[in-house]
Amino acid sequence: MRDQLSTLYHEFLEDGYDCVDRVVLNAYFSLGQSGGGFRMWWRELYGSDEDLDNNHLMRMAGRFSRRLRGWAKANKVPVIYCSPGEQKHKIAEQYLATHEKKSGLFLVLVSKAPALVWEAQQTANGKLGLLAPKAPWPYVNHYSFHILDPEWGHVTIKMSGHPPFGAQVILNGHEYVAAQAQRAGIEFTKQENCFTSVTDAAKLTKVADTLSRKETAGRLRQLCERWIYRTCLCFALDLAEQKKSRFQYQYSVFQMEYSRNLLFHSGQQMEEIFQALIDRTRARLDLDRIKTIFGDKKRPHYDKRKKNPTRWGVVVETPTYDLTVFKVHYGAMTLKIYTKGARVLRVEVIVHNTREYRWGRSLPCFGEIVVRLRCILERFLNALGCLGACFVGDDTLEKLPLPTQVGRTKVGGIDFNKPRMRRVAEAVLALSISPTSPGGFTASELAQKVRSMNGPIQGDYGPRRAAYDLKKLRGKGMVRKIGTSRRYEPAPGGLRAMTALVILREKVIRPLLAATQRPEPQTKLNHPAPIDHHYEQLRTRMRELFTTLGMAA
Repeated sequence: MRDQLSTLYHEFLEDGYDCVDRVVLNAYFSLGQSGGGFRMWWRELYGSDEDLDNNHLMRMAGRFSRRLRGWAKANKVPVIYCSPGEQKHKIAEQYLATHEKKSGLFLVLVSKAPALVWEAQQTANGKLGLLAPKAPWPYVNHYSFHILDPEWGHVTIKMSGHPPFGAQVILNGHEYVAAQAQRAGIEFTKQENCFTSVTDAAKLTKVADTLSRKETAGRLRQLCERWIYRTCLCFALDLAEQKKSRFQYQYSVFQMEYSRNLLFHSGQQMEEIFQALIDRTRARLDLDRIKTIFGDKKRPHYDKRKKNPTRWGVVVETPTYDLTVFKVHYGAMTLKIYTKGARVLRVEVIVHNTREYRWGRSLPCFGEIVVRLRCILERFLNALGCLGACFVGDDTLEKLPLPTQVGRTKVGGIDFNKPRMRRVAEAVLALSISPTSPGGFTASELAQKVRSMNGPIQGDYGPRRAAYDLKKLRGKGMVRKIGTSRRYEPAPGGLRAMTALVILREKVIRPLLAATQRPEPQTKLNHPAPIDHHYEQLRTRMRELFTTLGMAA
């Protein structure tokens, strides 16, 4: 692993690998997205648009349902209607766990979801006028076709029953990597969508890196074309009707998850490091809350003999345990850290809608999106690594108050005793993990972050003041400009220095000064935390030092 967080804890790690996780592709018929295009397609299918009305549109949706149920009954494929809120993917996984695994369609789940539904409006003369979509989109039946593909594993195609039959293709990169790793002879142990042990993590990462190549877009198109027409759309339009009306899907990337998985030697060590990481960075990153799911008191026991899958062929029970989820949200993107299995720490970046970013979202852009998410994830881990291993250089404290030169402008020094500069430093730390493209933050975003933080500040803090404070930080090498843009990012050394200075002032100097005013604590804690023991020892030692120096009687 090349990031600073993995380097910081490398002695506790056994292995690690990167992998694309959940991927959602939009499948759409481009001609059916506009009223005129929809009428052209209808004419190709039926020869004219005389029968284009709401009754015939509803009949087409009903034919989809009847054909599907008839085929499923004849081929003994379950069709299950799901209520809102049910996790359909878990239903499919439970079905796979109790039935024989065969390539092809094995389950159909039906649920309500919003979809594009056209409405044919008639003019006063009885002719077809404007063909308009219903707004807002109504909730209609969607059919989730769960398919086992020999190359991509469990694939779901979710299709609307109403024309133009919009669909989503849902798959998981771990399934593809597992299939390719088996062909390459790489031994591994997999639990759900996570590799819990790998004999050669470097080779596995190389296999996973193939998903960032340009050829992956072609493989994904082949996957979609292999199933979407003959297995899903055929219930609405048979192959002859598809050919006659020239119905063809286009594909774009809607959602994607990219994860870095760190395999620790010990689950207990992983939990201690993870909790310490949260304690050190939560306040610095200005996180509102940490979500914890409570389970068993102890983590599952890890036995190294389980590395050999032939010795343990049956898993009777999967134990549950406390699960802490570290989440940071930025617009349509989420950065998340959580534990997976007994000793795997997963760090992942999720883009919920690629439309929000100017990356390109057509299927040929798939590899480029993977590379962008990898860069965002590494920036996030580098920031966490700098916050976790902070230090101050020998001459940093002496040089901070001195003025510096930034270009042709002479700017003043930095005094962290002033509330304004402390707030600016805390805001820079909180913005250091911003994943937005092209990365970094602007002076306006810094000003907005400073105003949103608690604590008094003199005057109105706007972009002009933020720009001047950024010049101060740039003069000290703590913040740097990104290329020729107006965006800034903290330097790794600057992150460490700002973190150390803030922590030293707030967590060390202030408690010690308070201890001089009240040498003996008034109350004893019944259940002291480790940090309480450290503070007590510091108070005692500093009391002895003050007595020796004649500062305390």
